Amino acid sequence: MPRTRDDRGPPREVPIVPPTSVVAARPARALTAVEAPAALPFDVFESKLAVPPPRPGEVSRTGLVNRLRAERSCRLATVVAAAGYGKTQLLAQWAARDERSFAWLSVDRHDNDPVLLLRHLAAALDRVRALDQAVLDALVGDPSVWSAAAPRVAAALSSAAPLVVVLDDADLLEPGESTDVLTALAGVVPEGSMLVLAGRVAPPLPLARLRAAGDLLELRTDDLALSRREAHLLLRGAGADVDDEATSDLIARTEGWAAGLALAARDGSERSLLDYFESEQLSRLSPERLRFLRRTSMLETLSAPLCDAVLASAGSAVELDALERANAFLVPLDPGRTTYRYHHLFREVLRRELERHEPALVPVLHRRAANWLEEHGDVESALDHADASGDAERAARILEAIALPAYESGRLDAVEAWLERFAAHASLDAHPGVAAVGAWINAVRGRLDAAERWLAAAEPVETTVLHAAFSGVGSSQLDRALAQLPPDSRWLPTALVVHGAAALLDGDADEADARFAAAAAAAERAGATVTQAVATAERSLLASAGDDHDSAERLALEARDLLSSGAFDEYATTAIVGAAAAGALLRHGRWDDARAELARSERLIAFLDGSLPWLAAQTRLAIGRAYVTLRDRDGALGQLAELERIGVLAEEIADLRAQIADMPNAHGGDA
Repeated sequence: MPRTRDDRGPPREVPIVPPTSVVAARPARALTAVEAPAALPFDVFESKLAVPPPRPGEVSRTGLVNRLRAERSCRLATVVAAAGYGKTQLLAQWAARDERSFAWLSVDRHDNDPVLLLRHLAAALDRVRALDQAVLDALVGDPSVWSAAAPRVAAALSSAAPLVVVLDDADLLEPGESTDVLTALAGVVPEGSMLVLAGRVAPPLPLARLRAAGDLLELRTDDLALSRREAHLLLRGAGADVDDEATSDLIARTEGWAAGLALAARDGSERSLLDYFESEQLSRLSPERLRFLRRTSMLETLSAPLCDAVLASAGSAVELDALERANAFLVPLDPGRTTYRYHHLFREVLRRELERHEPALVPVLHRRAANWLEEHGDVESALDHADASGDAERAARILEAIALPAYESGRLDAVEAWLERFAAHASLDAHPGVAAVGAWINAVRGRLDAAERWLAAAEPVETTVLHAAFSGVGSSQLDRALAQLPPDSRWLPTALVVHGAAALLDGDADEADARFAAAAAAAERAGATVTQAVATAERSLLASAGDDHDSAERLALEARDLLSSGAFDEYATTAIVGAAAAGALLRHGRWDDARAELARSERLIAFLDGSLPWLAAQTRLAIGRAYVTLRDRDGALGQLAELERIGVLAEEIADLRAQIADMPNAHGGDA
C-alpha cells in the first residue's frame, strides 16, 4: 500500500498502481492549438512549464534529435553533462521535431518539496491533455503524497497517449521524497512514452536496475560534445573571424564544449572563460574541493596515488570519484576509472587560479609530482615536472636518459620540444650531455649552425664522434673515442655508424661493411631503430657496389621493414633507406614503387647536405644510380650537381658521371 506523507517514501518493491476511477471520472481531452489550459485549483510557476525558445546562433543537433525520436523501447532517459554542453537546447530541439507531445518542467530547488513537484508535473501534463478533476483536486491544500497525490499523478501519466515528460535541471533534486516520487513515476511510464531527466549529474534513481532491464537511454558528455562540423557551424553562426588554424585550435581546446566555443568565438577573451567557470562551476564548490582542483591542475594525468603524493595527503580516490559523479569536467582515461584528466579549458582556468592564489606552492607541487612519477617509472612525465619546478640538474639527468631512445623510436618532435624547453631556462655549458643530444638532433634536422653551437658545450668523446659526423675526422681519432665509450652507452650505435663512414671515406669497403655490421648489431641491442636501419642500408649499398645483388636486396628490404611503422617518415637520415630500397625495387621492375621511394628520399636528403655530408653523398649517389637505371637523365644530372657541390666520394662521383654520359639522349623515360 502507498504510504502517507508522514512516511519516508513509497515501498520500492510495490509500484504505484493507478486507481481505475481517476481517469474515468472526467474524460480527458486534447487541447487545440488556440485553446488555453483551464485554470488550475493550485498555483504553479508557468515559466517552469514552457519549452525554452531557440537561441540565436544555436546549432541544430540533428543526429542526436533523430536518435531520441527513434527511441521507443526505453521508458526513462538521462541527459547528463557539465554546464554548457547544450542539454536544454537539445531537448528543446527534440520537442520541436517529435510527433509526440512534450510535458516540460524546469526544476528548481523548491521542487524538493514533493507536493510542489507533483503540482508542477500535473500542470505540465494538463497542458498536453486535460487531466481529470480528481487528479487536480488531490493536489489541493496539504495533500498526502503517497495515499493521494502521487497515485493520482501516476494514474494520469500511465493512461496518457504517447508523450515525453522532460525534467530539466533534475540534478537539483536531492535524495528524498521528490526523487522517490520520480522513481515511482518511472515505473508507470506507458509504452511509447518516456520520462527524461536532464542535469549536470545523474539523478539519484535506481539507474543500474533500469539499465540492466534495458529500460534506460543515457546521453553523456561524449554524446553531447559538438562534432567538428557542428563546432564549425557554431563559429560561423557567431560570426567568428578566425582562420582555419585558429578554428582547429579552438575546437581542440574546447573538446566539443559548446559554451566554451561560443565564448571564445564571441570575444576571444580568456577573462570571459574564467568568469564563466567561476559563476557556473567554481562558485558551487566547497573551499576544500576547489583547493583540490587547483592544486592537482598542474597534472596532465591524474590518479589517486599521484594526487595523494602531490597534495601530501590521503583521500584523493574519494575526491576523484566525487568529481566524476559531479561532472566537474573530469574525463576518465580507462574503463576502470583509475586515471583521469581535466577538460583542457577547465585545466587552463584552474592553473591560472593556482598561480593567482598559491604561486609559491607551484614549484613544490611540481617537485612532488616529479618525485612520484620518476619513482614509478614515468620518466617522461617526470621530466615535464622537473622542468616546471626549475630543477635543471634533475631535468638534465632525465633528458639525457630518455632523449636518444625517444629519437630512435620515432619521436623526434617530442625530443625537439624537450630540448627547446630545457635550453630556454638552463645553461648548456653546465649540462654537456644534453648539449650533445641537441647537437645531433639539430644535425639530423639540417641545422648545422645550431648543431655547432650545441656541440661547443658537449663532452669530449661525444664531440669527437659528432665532429666526425659533421665534417670528417680520421679513423684514429674515432678509434680513441670509441675506446672511451662504455658498452652500454647510448651513443655507441651512432659512433659505430660514423666509424663505418670514416672507413668508407678512406676507401676501405670491407672495413666499412664490418663496422656498419657492428653498428647494426649494437643498435638492435639498444633498440635504436633508426640507426639500425641506416647501418643496414649502408651495407646494402656496399653490397650493390660489390655486385652482390642478392645481399643488397635482402639488406635493403630489411632496412625498410625496420621503418614500416610510419613513425620515421620525416627522419632525414632514413633517406638512405629509401634509396637502397629503390635499387631493390628496380631489380624487380617495380618502376612506380621505386620512383615513390626516390621522391621521398630526395625530399628528405636536402636537409643533410650541409650537416651530414657523407650520408648525403652516399644517398645521392644511390639516387643518381637509380635514375640511370630508369634512364632519367635529368634526375641523374640533378644528383650529380649536388654531389659535386658536397665534394666527397670523388671516385664514385666520377663513376656516376660516366654512367650518365653513356645514357641514351632521352629525358625522364623509364627503362
